[in-house]
Amino acid sequence: MLRWLSNNFTSPARLRVQGVLGMNERNINCISGYNPRHLFPLVDDKLQTKLLAQDYGLATPDLLGVIRRQADIQHFSRFLPESGGFAIKPAKGSGGKGILVIQHSCGDRYLKSSGEWIGKQVIEHHLSNLISGLYSLGGNPDVAIIESLIHSAPEFSKFSFEGVPDIRVIVYRGYPVMAMMRLSTHASDGKANLHQGALGVGIDLRTGRALQAVQHDRPVYRHPDTGQLLDQLKINNWQTLLQLASRCYDMTRLGYLGADLVVDADRGPLVLELNARPGLAIQMANGMGLKPGLQAIDRHCAALRGPELPYNERATIAQALFTAEVCSARALHVE
Repeated sequence: MLRWLSNNFTSPARLRVQGVLGMNERNINCISGYNPRHLFPLVDDKLQTKLLAQDYGLATPDLLGVIRRQADIQHFSRFLPESGGFAIKPAKGSGGKGILVIQHSCGDRYLKSSGEWIGKQVIEHHLSNLISGLYSLGGNPDVAIIESLIHSAPEFSKFSFEGVPDIRVIVYRGYPVMAMMRLSTHASDGKANLHQGALGVGIDLRTGRALQAVQHDRPVYRHPDTGQLLDQLKINNWQTLLQLASRCYDMTRLGYLGADLVVDADRGPLVLELNARPGLAIQMANGMGLKPGLQAIDRHCAALRGPELPYNERATIAQALFTAEVCSARALHVE
């Protein structure tokens, strides 16, 4: 059965007791402390991240094409697959803004993941806004990435509505410390974006099972659209996903990182994107603060002798540390 937060979790005193990481502390101790600014472009630019991952041997959704100029927009269809869907993303977008997911095309008509049909002109207008920088960080000119469509693993079909669920893993100094799955809803327009109404489901770092779920920071027991009980959610091949998240640290050398992963029905685990400034809502989804996990990793690294451990050992150690040192932080007086 899922656990649920009590109202006491929101009081300042309870936040401190439960080890909740605040924004200022995150910015100073985690981001400034472990993320050199010259490395930010590796993850702020999704195209650069994708190309880096390809060189590093990490699987990502297939890159179909890149549109850099307004003059190239009218020829966007040359990048599209003969059958199946595709996704259009801004290279420098944030928070899921500017992502357009197309499930199917028929001539000049395109079916969105929400079930709405749109015309070619709508896509061209979207691409024009995207390249102009409407969705980019700072409003600077951007480029459009066209990717192959991800087909969600069958075991997640009842847990998400008209969209592919993704898995956010916080990686600290190369070690996974907290994870959640984001499930799309009708309210989120089929996107796994918490601010738009997607569900955040805390995931037990040891087992890959659901701990609790929230929507707009309020607890939920069932998916609002499918009716599926959320306590039945379990992620298969969990160890593989944790190892993939750990490898993202090796690839970027960012010590505080949000790794967004998906499980494709055919290709398995993929790196969707990376974030050098991951948000803190994952704590609400898990019903616990990040600080106990970060402190456990700090103690482990301080005692470590010899070279840096490989990614697979770091993933295993993170799970063991979570069991031994962080588990007590889950006593949250839940209802």
